[in-house]
Amino acid sequence: MSGRSAAGAAIFLAGFKLAAYARSHRLFQPLIGLIVMLGIFYAVAVPAGAETSSYADSAGLLIVVFAWAARGLLDTEPAEQRLVSMTAAGSAGREVIAGLVAAAAVNAGLAAVAVGTPLLYGFAVTPGPAVILQGAALHALGALVGTALGALTSRPVFPSPATSMLALFGGYVGLLLLSATPAGRVLVPVLGWMRAAGDGTLTASFAAFAVPTVLWSAAALTAYALLRRTRP
Repeated sequence: MSGRSAAGAAIFLAGFKLAAYARSHRLFQPLIGLIVMLGIFYAVAVPAGAETSSYADSAGLLIVVFAWAARGLLDTEPAEQRLVSMTAAGSAGREVIAGLVAAAAVNAGLAAVAVGTPLLYGFAVTPGPAVILQGAALHALGALVGTALGALTSRPVFPSPATSMLALFGGYVGLLLLSATPAGRVLVPVLGWMRAAGDGTLTASFAAFAVPTVLWSAAALTAYALLRRTRP
């Protein structure tokens, strides 16, 4: 299979997984969770000047929703269907990539809702483009972490639904707790970007938060791909 046809097969399979996820109604669970959390975040209008801090809190706290969405999508297909998908894609690796692309697409949509909602209802004053861009970047980081965490706690890795949910929420709490320690600087510095947004230093220090977050997510996704070699 040529590179172009392989990419086409992966994209087609990602679309198939998205359609199956939508038909299963699994999307409603994280979507309802997102709506509830946004309702809590913006129950009181955010005063002018505090929009970046609000976005930072939202991006960090919604990681668990993003993880929930990614896990739900990757769990939609039973093992037998995943084997069929691997055959259709031409390799197990392409099937894994297609699943992650589909999960990332879902979380990109949820992140867009999280960024756009307070612009319509939540902020006392509409912020400028720079603040909105920061909010979008922070939610992109949150969605990336959530996708990785959701993949690591999906059915191929944790066959038991109860164990999977415990691993998801336990992993999220663990990330938050570690981010309060020196180790958090090289893992996922969630509390770090929240503090930086609050004291106005986020722009200057954004790379210090983005780099370890991206590296941790890449390592987690690589671990998931390796685990899938023996857990179809």
